[in-house]
Amino acid sequence: VLFLTALSGVQEGQSSLACVQLEETVKKNALTCYALEGFYPPDLDYMKEKYGLHFDEETYQVYYDVFGANFMPDITVLSKEQS
Repeated sequence: VLFLTALSGVQEGQSSLACVQLEETVKKNALTCYALEGFYPPDLDYMKEKYGLHFDEETYQVYYDVFGANFMPDITVLSKEQS
């Protein structure tokens, strides 16, 4: 039982780390767009098309809330198991 509990904890930690890494990737893409084009991307599709963003949409849910072209969007990534 202890082994399975420890294994489950490791898997959850890896999932959380992957979410953090994906969130950082999306933020870097948004900042790159702002630096090059003078505005933050209007949506994820724009980043996919223009900046090559890709991720497993069956595993992760990315929330990308835009407040305006000159404000950093609110970006949250969750594992679909958590959402």
